[in-house]
Amino acid sequence: MTSTENLEIGSPLAESIRSAIRVSYALRRVPASEFHYLLPRPESPRVGDIVLARVESIGKNVALDINSGRRCGLHMGDLVAVVFGNRYATLQFEGYARSDGDRCDLLSVGGLCGLVESKHDTVPDPSRLRIEGALGDANGLPLRLQDFALPATPRDGRGRPRIAVVLGTAMDAGKTHTARSVILGLRQHGLRVAGVKLTGTAAGRDTFTMLDAGACVALDFVDGGLPSTYRCALPELLTLYRLLVDHAAAEGASWVVVEIADGIIQGETAALLASTRFASTVDAWLLAATDALGAAGALGILRRMGISPLAVSGIVSRSALGRREVEASTKIPCLPAAELEQGALNAKLIAAAPPAGLKVMSGEQPAVTLR
Repeated sequence: MTSTENLEIGSPLAESIRSAIRVSYALRRVPASEFHYLLPRPESPRVGDIVLARVESIGKNVALDINSGRRCGLHMGDLVAVVFGNRYATLQFEGYARSDGDRCDLLSVGGLCGLVESKHDTVPDPSRLRIEGALGDANGLPLRLQDFALPATPRDGRGRPRIAVVLGTAMDAGKTHTARSVILGLRQHGLRVAGVKLTGTAAGRDTFTMLDAGACVALDFVDGGLPSTYRCALPELLTLYRLLVDHAAAEGASWVVVEIADGIIQGETAALLASTRFASTVDAWLLAATDALGAAGALGILRRMGISPLAVSGIVSRSALGRREVEASTKIPCLPAAELEQGALNAKLIAAAPPAGLKVMSGEQPAVTLR
């Protein structure tokens, strides 16, 4: 267990303490050299507040994705740099940027902290943290994740990249694997492709999977200064989208494969799909589904919005019977990952474009919060 003798509020952090801190993935844009002071903990935490905490008990998350990209095991007494945020995960936790005095929960493997409001019945209780204090910069000011977002970048006459969006019927439907497979397929065509995880909760796996598939750059909401996107207002999501696509364009991407978290009826996802400002920029849509019935239901909702995915993939596509059920009930192809990787959808992707007179819901409605 790391000694606490040098953890004094208002004092500079000793080098021995700084070297012992495990900096979470959610703070990958915050240089550890910025950790200078330990300040009083925030009494009413806000999304983006960065704190130093000690692991008090090990629960659901037995490991932490750290800023180097490695996943490290957690032990009682470990010092971790984490960030307050909200989490929406139907198969794990519903949590909010709150604390109970100097106690809080570890909401995700990527270093999101707060208090669990509800959880899936099969999921253990969260790992528990004791907040030692807020982390401060060289001027003694509290560090906040928003201050380390990518700057806006001018387009400098570059054309807009083509956009393919991967949606899902639910959490863990196979969206990331589908996005990875589309990236691999487009690269078979000699195209420069970027990956973007637009919404969700900070975790290293998604962006690293895109990079492993050969994406020229992989970006997520952390690059926009957000530890997660649950409860973000639509204007904030649209600003984030523009920022990440512009940076992908600056890296020379001719295509951007965008993954949107959770299912299509989740609040922030539903708000994006209902936004003409978002939907009208998308050249092609794909749907990842867990089963044929979910695919059929999701496609019915999407078609009423004027959105017609080119294909279904995801968990359901791993079964020949599942693929046949999808195709019989929806009349669109259901393609396994291997076929996407080989470029089976490339011709349709390249020929795709936003339909004229897109029939999405009128207006820019706010995200729906299930509270």
